[in-house]
Formats: sequence, structure tokens, C-alpha cells
Amino acid sequence: MHLKLLADESLDFRIVLNLKEAGFEIISVLKDYQGASDRKVLELSKTFNAIIITEDKDFGEWIFAHKEKSIGVIFLRYNSTEFQKISSSLIILLKKFGTELYGKFTVVTIKKIRIRTL
Repeated sequence: MHLKLLADESLDFRIVLNLKEAGFEIISVLKDYQGASDRKVLELSKTFNAIIITEDKDFGEWIFAHKEKSIGVIFLRYNSTEFQKISSSLIILLKKFGTELYGKFTVVTIKKIRIRTL
């Protein structure tokens, strides 16, 4: 299986650029599907078999409270001053775990990474 990523509109576009530069295949909601609802982003994730990368905590609610199905989500929590650190942590995570992140809800902060099976 090949790792594909779907950048939610909430994701800092510099992270999208960093991921592309690092060689990852990433689709940008901001660029290609601007204004898509969270539900639509979940559908796009299934269509493209891509893990969602987001800064929007609502995806956790959709998946855990409303039982929406998901290919996988990586939720980034950080302050804007920590942008470079979180971007680097994300790239390290993706290189280390790759396709193992399918079927997981992953929370990435500056201090830790938490991976939960969906």
C-alpha cells in the first residue's frame, strides 16, 4: 500500500509544502476542494484512500462521537511559534510509521505523539 495524505483546509499550507518537498503524496483541500465541509473531507479521504492531516479538532468528534468511518487522521496541536518543530515531527512520524497510520487517529504535539486505533 502506498501512503497518501489529504491536507485539510485548516492545515497551515507551509506544512503541505514541507511534506511535498519531503517527497510525500499530498492532496490539498484548500487548493483543490476549498470550502469542503468536514464530512466532505472524510468522504474525500475514502475516495483517495488518504489519511487526513488537520488542525481541526472537530474530526475527533465526527469519528468518536458520531461514529463516522475514517481512513485515518493525524491531528496536529501546536502554537504558531512551534511550526517548524511540529512540521519536522510530522515528517519523522510519517517516515517511521508510513502506511501503519491507516486506520489510526494520531495526535501530534511538540511533546508527544499518541496513536489510537479506530
